[in-house]
Amino acid sequence: PALFMENARKGSIVSRANSIGSTSASSVPNTDDEDSDYHQESCKELYKDQRRRAHTQAEQKRRDAIKKGYNDLQAIVPTCEQQDFSISSQKLSKAIVLQKTIDYIQFLHKEKKKQEEEVSTLRKDVMALKIMKVNYEQIVKAHQDNPNEGKNQISDEVKFNVFQGIMDSLFQSFNASVSVTSFQELSACVFSWIEEHCKPQTLRDVVIGVLHKVKSQLY
Repeated sequence: PALFMENARKGSIVSRANSIGSTSASSVPNTDDEDSDYHQESCKELYKDQRRRAHTQAEQKRRDAIKKGYNDLQAIVPTCEQQDFSISSQKLSKAIVLQKTIDYIQFLHKEKKKQEEEVSTLRKDVMALKIMKVNYEQIVKAHQDNPNEGKNQISDEVKFNVFQGIMDSLFQSFNASVSVTSFQELSACVFSWIEEHCKPQTLRDVVIGVLHKVKSQLY
């Protein structure tokens, strides 16, 4: 019985020791898993931080580019420099810079259109001058080829007298028929005068009368 009791006591001690050991083992943390979780969390935080810094840098570059663009506009557009004295010490807002830029672009567009019209007019003038040049060259060549052709022509004085007589006759009828009191009366009277005194038959009679008069003066 003593031996049996001793063995039972030893078995109880071993059983309690095993129980304590298993409890202690279960309470000890798994350091490998914790290290892995901590490493993953650290990587996530590092990745977020890198993305945050990259986004901040990109946003800063965008703002710098916009700022540089507005500064360039203020340097290019003349009206952005011509500020009023009351706001000369204040910085122009972006809205004012944009509006002044739009106004300046519209002004340049109008100037460009005006210059294009002037160029077109000058080209027409050049073309007309070229045609006149060719005509005069032909006239000069014709005189050079026939130097005696113009000796029997009517003098410029006679031509002027004929022209003066025709114009005097037309002016007399114009002065008697047309009122210049207002633009409305002038317009109405001019049309009536043209219909009455500038018909081909009327002009023909005027020219014949002037020619007879000049002929009588010459002979």
